[in-house]
Amino acid sequence: MSEKENENKGQEHDEQTVNTEAGAENSDTAESNAATEEAIEKEPTIEEQLTEMNNKYVRLYSDFDNYRKRTIKEKADIISTASGGLMTDLLGVLDDFERAMTNNEKVDDAESLREGFKLIYNKFSSTLKNKGLEPMDCKGDVFDGDLHEAVTNIPAPTPDDKGKIVDVIERGYNLKGKVLRYAKVVVGQ
Repeated sequence: MSEKENENKGQEHDEQTVNTEAGAENSDTAESNAATEEAIEKEPTIEEQLTEMNNKYVRLYSDFDNYRKRTIKEKADIISTASGGLMTDLLGVLDDFERAMTNNEKVDDAESLREGFKLIYNKFSSTLKNKGLEPMDCKGDVFDGDLHEAVTNIPAPTPDDKGKIVDVIERGYNLKGKVLRYAKVVVGQ
């Protein structure tokens, strides 16, 4: 082969390479245009986005409503069974009262009756104290509206008794530091 033929073949080869590259660029451009069009078509419309967000909201609201109902039911169950331990402890006191009533029909001795009732009272009182009940001893204290309920006012027997509790009509109780029942008291004026 002559040099001219080699040059012609080289040029043909170069032209084929250029044509191939140009074809590749055209196909890349076509592919990227097609991908862009697909991405645009796949991009949700505002209506679709709104529908999707609305569905998420409805699911979230439903989940929260179920959670709220479940916690209300759990609280009710806890409250209804919370007093079970106290009731179990008080059954012994109830049994003691039943035995005392049965025995009192046959006993004429008033002193033994008093003794029996004191024992039952002490058992009952200690059971309640073990559960956190604390009686308020407020006679002689300064009246406090957060702890006491004034039933009436009377003239103070001494000047030192003004504004203080002179008499307790009904004892108040605290349960683990919180007022369970306010003491009903008479206050000196």
